[in-house]
Formats: sequence, C-alpha cells, structure tokens
Amino acid sequence: MSSSNSTPLNFENVQGDILAGLPKKIQSYYFFTIDQHRVHNFRTRLLHLVPLITTTTQVMSDMAKIATAKKTAAEGEFAPPLLKMSGINIAFTQKGLVQLGISNEKIGDTAFENGMLANATTLGDPGSMSPSGPDWIPAFKQHIHGMFLISGESHKTVNKTLAMVKDIFYVGCLDASIHEVKHIVGNVRPGKEKGHEHFGFLDGISQPAVQGFDTNPNPGQEIVPPGTILLGREGDTVTRPSWALDGSFISFRYLFQLVPEFDEFIKANAISGLPAEQGSELLGARLVGRWKSGAPVDLTPLKDDPALGADPLRNNNFSYNILDDQTAQDRCPFAAHIRKTNPRGDLEDPHPPASPSISTAIHRIIRRGIQFGPEVSEEEAASGKTKHGRGLLFAAYQSNIGNGFEFLQQAWANNSAFPPFKGPITPGWDPIIGQIGPEKGVSVEPTARVMSGTNPNSQGTNLNLTAQWVVPKGGEYFFAPSIISLKNTFAGAQG
Repeated sequence: MSSSNSTPLNFENVQGDILAGLPKKIQSYYFFTIDQHRVHNFRTRLLHLVPLITTTTQVMSDMAKIATAKKTAAEGEFAPPLLKMSGINIAFTQKGLVQLGISNEKIGDTAFENGMLANATTLGDPGSMSPSGPDWIPAFKQHIHGMFLISGESHKTVNKTLAMVKDIFYVGCLDASIHEVKHIVGNVRPGKEKGHEHFGFLDGISQPAVQGFDTNPNPGQEIVPPGTILLGREGDTVTRPSWALDGSFISFRYLFQLVPEFDEFIKANAISGLPAEQGSELLGARLVGRWKSGAPVDLTPLKDDPALGADPLRNNNFSYNILDDQTAQDRCPFAAHIRKTNPRGDLEDPHPPASPSISTAIHRIIRRGIQFGPEVSEEEAASGKTKHGRGLLFAAYQSNIGNGFEFLQQAWANNSAFPPFKGPITPGWDPIIGQIGPEKGVSVEPTARVMSGTNPNSQGTNLNLTAQWVVPKGGEYFFAPSIISLKNTFAGAQG
C-alpha cells in the first residue's frame, strides 16, 4: 500500500483518454467478460495488447499533428484533411479485478467496489426501487469484467482496430478468453453540430486543468491537483495499492436523450414577452446555463453571443458573482445544469461573506464520452416524439467516485435545495440530469421535478419539469490502470 506520490507525472504511464482525451470522430465501447476457464490465457494475451495501448504521450503527439494540419490548411485556405489515427484504452470493473485475482488489496473506493448497479438507487435512476432494479437494458444488469475503448477518425479505422484487439484474445474462436457483453458505437455529430450534444448545446467547455499536465489553463479554468483524477498522486488522500498509481476510475453512463420532447417543452413554456422562438431559446439557455453557442448566460443573460461562446479565453471565465448574482436569478438560475454541476462562486466565494467558503476541487471530474444515434428526423421533429435512440455515451474520470460523479449526481443535481445560501428560494432539480430519488434530509419523496428562476421576470415561480429528457439505460464503474500496472500486475503476475 502507498500514499500519494509527488514525483512528476509520467505521461508514458497514463492511458491516453484520461488527461488528454483520445482524438475521435468515432468511438467504440466494447464491454466483455473474461472466461472463467481461461483467465491465465487472458493475462498472457494481455501482454500482447499492452504495447498497443495509447498513452498520454501518444495522444499529445497526435493532437500536435492535428493542430499542424489545421494550421497548414488555414494558411492555404483549404479544408484540413482528416488524419488517419486510432486509439486503444482498456479498463476493468471490480468483478474483473476479482476474476483476475487482483482484489486482495482493496483499491479503496466503495462505489467502484459495489458497482453502479448496486448504487442505482443512490443515483436516483428510474425503477431502481423496484425488485427488478433500474430500467436499464439487460446487458448492464449482467456481469461485466472489462471494457475496450477504441477511437478513430472513421468507422473503417475503428472497426479494423477493434477487430485486431478481438483477434488478440481469440474472440469468435473456441479458445476465446473474453466474451462480448455489449458493443456500443458513438459518433461526433455532423457539420456545424460538431462538439454539440443532441439537445444542441456546445459541450465539454468547463473541464478542470490538472497540475503537471495542463501548463496553460484558460481564464476561469479551475486548477486541481493531479490526485483529483489519478490515483496515488498528490491530492488523492486515500491509501492505495501500489499497482493503482496513475490509474483512474471511469464512471460510464448510457444516457438516452429525448430531443423532440425537450424541444416541444421549451416551445410550450417559452418565456413570455419575447417572440416565440426567442422565448424558447432563452428558456433552453436558462435550463442549461449556456446558450447553444456555448456562451454562458451568467455573462450574456438575455441574448446569445456566438463569438463569446467560441472563445476559450472568455467562455469559462465567470463565477456567478456579478452584482447580486448569488441572491437573485435574473442572470443564471440557481438550478441551471452547469451551475448545479459546477457551482463555482456559489460555494467558493459565497454571499453573504459570513457563509463558509467551500472548495469544489475534490468534486471535479474530467468528462469524455461521445454522442450516439442519428440526428432528429423530420417525422420526429413534427410529432415531438422520439422514434430513434440517441444520446450520450458519458464517461468521466476521477480518483474518487464518491467525491466525483456520485457526489455531483446525488448531492448536487438531485438535491432540490442545492446550491445553498439562497434564502427563501428553493433552487429545484438540475433540469437536464437531475433525477427524482431519495433526497438527503427529505423524508417524503416528491412526485415531480420543479425548478425556480427559469423566468428572469418571475424568479420565485417554479416551472414544472414535466418529463425526464435524459434517461439512463445502463452504466458501470471501471478502473483504467497505468501502463506499468497493466504489464506487471494485470498481465504479468502469472510469472
């Protein structure tokens, strides 16, 4: 067992998706079990995969190539080429560690050890209180031992890379050491919707900057110790097994988005006093906390500013402390999605000053993932009803799930009284990911979600959130080991 390590980060030892993010247009999540009769074979074959795992160093090199290609294209006034590249990462569940015989030394995270299915009630997932468990697809109610994460610039590249990985473990043969549980493919949205999730809002703006990796953080970007994301590093206060160093926990969620229904809701409840389309757009922006361009409503509360949204030097530089921002909701509702999940000055610089200052650093996560499913069809848009599955393959990295993903979901998004210090006003639920479930300190479970402050002219009025537009259909907690641990512990322990 070891305490936190303060030596410089070794980017060759950290899997590439964690700190840097695998470059991708297409991404496959391949969930598998390890054959109980061929565990030794799996570990032997894993030694052949380890040299192919994409490291942070490799991702940094790939990103530099992409940047160079874009710069050359801009100077020559032509479209940048789509560079062929692929990435491979691997992660394991607690059940996977048990199957491999690596569970004698506990990794020190209760949520990971329990698994997401056991914690579905804590997360508030629909159906989780029933005897049959949450309303998930069957695959995520079965045992899952591990996951391959395969990324690339095209379906052809990703499919070829996945086929190579499967061949290493003899998938499809009688002596296969792994068996497929579920395979999900995600894709970046096309054209001008690139970077936007399916509701249409620019995503991935407010990532934390990790000390020792992010050397030039943008204004407003919170800087966190490496141990917030990587196990065994400075800032990780839990004593870990030595093999856990430089690994990270993944919170994976299979999230379906009811886009036509969401669009119908903001149309039907458009903020009055404006033309219908503008009132609808304003309501959507106040539910999320950003306009679709990415511009935060805290900086531009009544009108979108696409230039602001596209500017990384400005679009994250705010803290809910303009004028009376922390006691009134005329700029940003207290329960807006991005305020719920990253409350900034609501906790770190609260008003009145007598309220305690609370650091949010230990609760920060690095969000990855990718969209899945087709664009909304004309039929769906006309009917206001979802007919084709689409949503987000959500993946978040952290060193402590209880402080990270689970805390954000239960204590913030699902907590109608959060953020605190707001006087007589109850903020309400996060309208995007907040779920009705057991609330801390609440003895009677509510039957519907509400949110205050959606109308800047009537801030104390609650809006009934008549549907759950983000629906979880599965998920699991994984551990992404370091390259050294993959080689010496996960693959090499058999001698």
